[in-house]
Amino acid sequence: MTEIAAGARDPYTAVSEGITRIPLHYPDPRAWWICFGCALLLLLAFFVSAGVLLWYGVGMWGNNIPVNWGLAIANYIWFLGIGHAGTLISAMLLLLHAHWRNALNRFAEAMTLFAVVCAGLYPILHLGRPWLFYWMAPYPNPMTIWPQFKSPLTWDFFAVLTYLIVSILFWYIGLVPDLAAVRDRAKKRRQQVFYGLAALGWRGSAWHWARWRQSYRLTAALAVPLVVSVHSEVSLLFAAGPIPGWASTVFPPYFVLGAAFSGFAVVSMIAVVLRHALGLGALVSVRHLDLLGKLLLATGLMTAYGYWAEIFEVLYSGEKQELGTLMDRLVGAYSWSYWGAVIANFVPLQLLWFHRARTQPLILFLVALSVTVGMWFERYMLLVTSLYRDWLVSSWGEYHPSFWEWTLFAGMLGVFFVPFLLFVRFLPVISSFEVKEALFEEKRRA
Repeated sequence: MTEIAAGARDPYTAVSEGITRIPLHYPDPRAWWICFGCALLLLLAFFVSAGVLLWYGVGMWGNNIPVNWGLAIANYIWFLGIGHAGTLISAMLLLLHAHWRNALNRFAEAMTLFAVVCAGLYPILHLGRPWLFYWMAPYPNPMTIWPQFKSPLTWDFFAVLTYLIVSILFWYIGLVPDLAAVRDRAKKRRQQVFYGLAALGWRGSAWHWARWRQSYRLTAALAVPLVVSVHSEVSLLFAAGPIPGWASTVFPPYFVLGAAFSGFAVVSMIAVVLRHALGLGALVSVRHLDLLGKLLLATGLMTAYGYWAEIFEVLYSGEKQELGTLMDRLVGAYSWSYWGAVIANFVPLQLLWFHRARTQPLILFLVALSVTVGMWFERYMLLVTSLYRDWLVSSWGEYHPSFWEWTLFAGMLGVFFVPFLLFVRFLPVISSFEVKEALFEEKRRA
C-alpha cells in the first residue's frame, strides 16, 4: 500500500481505478478464456459423473464393507477445510483491526464460499437418493417425520448450511461498496444495470456506512465461532464412533488447525497467481506474501504437533487395536498415504523459516501446493486406514477408488474453478475501500 502512495499523486484514486478496471477492462482476456474453458471441461466431467451416479447408484463407487466411507467423504473434509482460511483472514482479522487483511480478504472469502459449496455437494451425492436431502431439515410435514438428531448426516446438514449462509452474507455485504464504485465507473449500459442492481442502491451516505459497518461486523462475529464449530463437528463424526484411530480427544483442535493449514495454503496459491495475472503487485505486496508464509508455517507446526500428539496418545494407552492401526499407517498397505502426508506437509514447509523463501512467489506457491496435496493425503489416510481392517478379521477388505470417483473429484474442481473465475472476471477481487481506509490510517500515523 505504501508503494501506491509513493507512485501516485492521489493514492485513493489510484486504488479505486486499479481495482475497478479489472471487471470493466480485464487485462488479459485470452488467458482468462483458456482457464475458463479448462474449468468448463472439468465441470462437464462433474455433470457426467454425477449423472452416472444417479443412474447406477452409489454401488458404482469402490465403497465396500467395511470401507463404506471413501473418496467422497475424504474430499468433503478436504474442501470444507480449504474454506476455513477465508473466514479466518476476513472475519477474525477484521475484528482484530488487522489492516493487512484488506488486500486478501475478498478472494479468500470467495474461495471459502465455493469450497463450501463443493463440500456440501458430496454428502448429498453420497446419500444414494440425493433428491431427498431435504428430509434432514426439521420442517413441518404431514407424515410427522423428523430428522434423527443423533445422525452425523443431520450434523453435517446444519453445520454446512449455516456456514454457507454466513459465508454468503459476509462476502456479499463486504462487496456492496465496491459494486457501487464499479457501477459509477461503468460506461456500458448493461454494466451499469448489472452493478447497479447488485449494489442495492448504495450511495455512500453516512447512514449507509453506519448500517453497513454494523451488519459487516455482526456477520464477522457470527462467522468466527463457525470456524471452530464446523470442523470440530466434522471431527466428532470420527471421534464418536468406536473405530481404532478415530476415538481421540485431540481430533477437534487437530482438525481445526489442519483446516486452517490447508486453507492458508490455497489462499497463498491464489494470491500468487492473481498478483501475477492481474498486475496487483502494489496491492498484494511482498509483505502480504511474507505474512501468508508465516501463517502457513505457524499452522503447519501446530498441525505437526497434532501428528505427534496422536502417536503419543496411542503409545501411552497401549491399547492393542490402536497400536495395530498405528503400525498399519506406518508400514501397512496404505502407508503411502501417511508418509505422503508427512513429507508433503512438513518437508517443503521448512523453507518458510527463511524470509527470502517466504517472499519469493514461486517458492511460496510450490510450498503451498505441496501442503494442499499433503492435506488431501491426510484426509484419505485418516479414513481408509481406520476402516479397512474392522474388529473382525472376516470383515477386512481393501478399498480402491473407482474411475467414477476420481472423475467426480476432477469435476468437483470444475465446480470450484468455474464460479471463482467468473468472480475474478466480473467482480472486484480486492476491497478497494478497505485498502483506502488502511492508507488513511498509515498516513495519519505517519
